[in-house]
Amino acid sequence: MRFRHKAACIASMTVIASVAQAATPTAYVTSETAGVGVIDLDQMTLKQTISLGKDGPRGLSLNADGTKLYVANKATGDLSEIDTSTGKIVRRAKIGQNPEFVRVFKGYAYVTYEPGESGGPPGAPGEPPKEEHEDENSPPAEIAIVDLKSLKVVHSVKSGHETEGVEFSPDGKELLVTNEGDDTVSVYRVGTGKPLRTVKLLKGSRPRGIKVSPDGKQYVVTLENANKFVVLNGRDLKTVKTVDTKTGPYGVAFDPQGKQLLVAASRDKTLQVFDAKTYEHVSDVPVGQRCWHFSFTPDGSKLLLACGRSNAVYVLDAANYQTIKQIGDLPLAWGIVTYPASAGSIGSK
Repeated sequence: MRFRHKAACIASMTVIASVAQAATPTAYVTSETAGVGVIDLDQMTLKQTISLGKDGPRGLSLNADGTKLYVANKATGDLSEIDTSTGKIVRRAKIGQNPEFVRVFKGYAYVTYEPGESGGPPGAPGEPPKEEHEDENSPPAEIAIVDLKSLKVVHSVKSGHETEGVEFSPDGKELLVTNEGDDTVSVYRVGTGKPLRTVKLLKGSRPRGIKVSPDGKQYVVTLENANKFVVLNGRDLKTVKTVDTKTGPYGVAFDPQGKQLLVAASRDKTLQVFDAKTYEHVSDVPVGQRCWHFSFTPDGSKLLLACGRSNAVYVLDAANYQTIKQIGDLPLAWGIVTYPASAGSIGSK
């Protein structure tokens, strides 16, 4: 009896320790040349870097319980499944050329890839690579729908040119994506990828980020080349409002309280703050270079921005958006998500 009691206590303590470890607030940051940075959010330090060789990781998304991280790798054209407890790659799924954005939703990963993308000329020695763009006559982008049980592509859906941001409708039935190359937002059926409709936006505007409002009644889409964002009606996707921003708006998200909208104006090295109801401009915050994506910490106290050409994550106080510190050693930082899940330009709480 004593032995069984002792064994039961040990097993119970092991489970408690495992749960406590899994619940440790953590941020994952893709670095296009170093792998995946793992940030301890209690200490706000870079705990480790998961090496992915020369895979070129960009988009990333976690499963619901934070045990698996899914990363899109540009160089190898695949999706990596990483065990977050060990930092080891468990499985890979072949996607296609230039996979970029990843969102996990209801047992599937939705991965955008661009078979027609071509790289620009290389930069000078020591400079980061040039950004890529599709030729207007190239094949359209596609969305691979990956079943996470088998890690196999079960559907591959043709989209617009240079498909970028990914969002889901509040009822979980529709998938919305932005298409940079042809200035549209496309809508598909979740799970099957059945095309439903396409909405045209301002010509030459290059829509990139997309986020549903906290009340589910609107979508906000950033227009990188027009230096604006548009607010779309959640039912018919007609433009409700157009708001000016600083140059190069990309990442977009509402704060955890749903009171403010944040836009990363990457070319202006600025984080812009707007009222979430009226979309009136509130303030501008100086940040690093090429800050495309950002995420709040799970407790909502801080905001972390992945600033690619500053090779760092900027940590801001969420009460006033002033920079507290920088976490370096993250060359060409691309995207960032947290566990537990929090509000951000890629993930959502």
